Amino acid sequence: MGPSLMQLLLLLLLRPCAGDPGELGEHYKREHSLVKPYQGAGSGSMALWDMAGSTMVTSQYVRLTPDQQSKQGALWNRVPCYLLDWELHVQFKVHGHGKKNLHGDGLALWYTMDRMQLGSVFGSRDFFRGLGIFIDTYANNLKDDTRVFPYISVMVNNGSLRYEHEKDGSSTEVAGCAAALRNVNHDTFLSVRYSAQRLTIKVDVDDKGEWRDCVDVPGVRLPTGYYFGASSATGDLSDNHDIVSMKVYELSVEHTLEEMQFDWSSVEPSAEFPHHARLSDEPSYRNEPLSGIKVFLLVFFGLIGIVICAVVAVIVLQKRQEQSRKRFY
Repeated sequence: MGPSLMQLLLLLLLRPCAGDPGELGEHYKREHSLVKPYQGAGSGSMALWDMAGSTMVTSQYVRLTPDQQSKQGALWNRVPCYLLDWELHVQFKVHGHGKKNLHGDGLALWYTMDRMQLGSVFGSRDFFRGLGIFIDTYANNLKDDTRVFPYISVMVNNGSLRYEHEKDGSSTEVAGCAAALRNVNHDTFLSVRYSAQRLTIKVDVDDKGEWRDCVDVPGVRLPTGYYFGASSATGDLSDNHDIVSMKVYELSVEHTLEEMQFDWSSVEPSAEFPHHARLSDEPSYRNEPLSGIKVFLLVFFGLIGIVICAVVAVIVLQKRQEQSRKRFY
């Protein structure tokens, strides 16, 4: 005799969905998570989370920036994360009145050392230390960029790299993917998993209830003790950038005794850059143009080099001519 209708319903209810973060081996971390109902909604503050700039809390979402020009907003967890293996699930929404390319700029998700510092990179500081995930909705470099926007990109920084807005971060991008996530009539989700120095990102923006692969990068080193956050910015173009939830899970991963005793907080943020800029040992806070003295010295030594090469060439030619004459005697 087959199972009853009630038994089938119970099986469906108890079975975890595909990609469900609550599956075996993952533990929800309340101290790093933001879910409804938001504590302190309407009061301008929330337990375990700080807000900056234009950020406002409603009963349904945290709006980082409204659909208005020249706004910056940020949301930061107050508790540093000391998990070796973790997964972050974000439910968000990007929407506004702008049509075609008349909207911007996007939002960023962070795992960084510094927090609560508004700046030029999607509302947060440049030359950051840690991990930045950029959900970029506006293409600044339409002429030379073959990527399709909205575009999700990953950047790992030890404080030495500048995010180049004019190139939409292509020169420092570790990896990325296109994702049609703006002005959709359903919820959009992003999953960030960091385990065994491997970073994977998946998206669910098609209303199919399934994760789609976006990024899979080995060789990513991130220290413990950094902070989770989100930020956004608008310029001449704008959008509403809303965070509905941010949920962090600790992954159950076996580690060796050596790994457990190692001081992971001392790790230098780094990633393998097969085709992009590599992290430098010393910070370079801006790309300065060559000064007049530097140009003069370059030209001067260049001319000296040309003269020396010409003299050497004349001497070699004269010796060859003398040797050629001697053959006839």
